[in-house]
Amino acid sequence: MGIFGRKRRDRRHDERAEAAEVAEAPEVTAAVVTGPDDPAADASAAEGPFDIADAPDDGRPRMDLGSVRIPVPDGSQVQVEMDQQNGNVRAVHVVTAHGQATVSAYAAPRSGGLWKDVSTELAEQLRSDGAKVTSGRGEWGIELSAIVGEVALRFVGVDGPRWMLRGVIAGPQSQAAHAPVALRDIVRDTIVVRGDSPMPVRTPLPIKLPEAVASHIAQQQGQGS
Repeated sequence: MGIFGRKRRDRRHDERAEAAEVAEAPEVTAAVVTGPDDPAADASAAEGPFDIADAPDDGRPRMDLGSVRIPVPDGSQVQVEMDQQNGNVRAVHVVTAHGQATVSAYAAPRSGGLWKDVSTELAEQLRSDGAKVTSGRGEWGIELSAIVGEVALRFVGVDGPRWMLRGVIAGPQSQAAHAPVALRDIVRDTIVVRGDSPMPVRTPLPIKLPEAVASHIAQQQGQGS
């Protein structure tokens, strides 16, 4: 995998903090992770995101993070964000040419519909923080666009079987026209592994780093101590 950046923060991990943190578009120290570009495979693939029970055996490279398996587009970088207090992984970001994309999975009710509620709350919070927010319809339903200072944000959400997948991409306003496409491509090819354990609704599904990445971060932490 190469070198993956790590970042520590002590802010409370909730939906308000996440929106504010994404808008900061932090610097990244990471290795370029590339994958094959196969247009023919893209044309024949089923549309995702996928539950693990329905995931296609397409042989596409994905980063296995335990609860989600996400594609890393050719030429992108990967950044791991750590929680300073407990040392757990808070998020894994994919930094593309058009912005920093983050895909997160949450426990959801069997009845679905969680993204509608979350998107409404998120839009209200962003507006209360001074962002310019618009709502529209996208590939999976509601999409939110927001402008926070010089940063453009796009949020998408997908309701799955007992899970909700949320994707967000943050980047300069000059890339606002291209960023949503990059985000949708990542979300569309993501696989969610919900598991059978009962969880309260909105609980983030746990992230587990690949062994090579976890070992490198542990080495960095040891050098910094």
